[in-house]
Amino acid sequence: MIKGLIKLTNAWVLAISILVTASAGALAGAVSGSLWNQVPPRNHVRTNPLANRADTVTAGAILYRDHCLQCHQADARGDGKKRPSLRSEHIRTASDGDIEWFLRQGDLRHGMPSWSGLPEAQRWQIVSYLRSLQ
Repeated sequence: MIKGLIKLTNAWVLAISILVTASAGALAGAVSGSLWNQVPPRNHVRTNPLANRADTVTAGAILYRDHCLQCHQADARGDGKKRPSLRSEHIRTASDGDIEWFLRQGDLRHGMPSWSGLPEAQRWQIVSYLRSLQ
């Protein structure tokens, strides 16, 4: 009887260990798998060549309306779930290069399309518009 209890206990310990290890691995993968953490240094340091131009913000607003509003809403606050707010601390603290890179890459796993088909100048205009909302 005790031998059977030890085998059962060992099986439970093994099962719990596997579950804890798998959960920790999944959590670490989720954190490290974020595309924001994968911005190459050369992109992170890029600055917006169209910054400080009033016409850039206006053009960015039009592009936002045409490409981003459907998911992120007119006020850029998203839905609080899958479609995140673009007025978040994360966007405020990201570099212009981070945001342009993210627009170019997209994140299909989370429903964000790649906007690499937009000319680079238009992606920078969207960055300018997003900065104007902060």
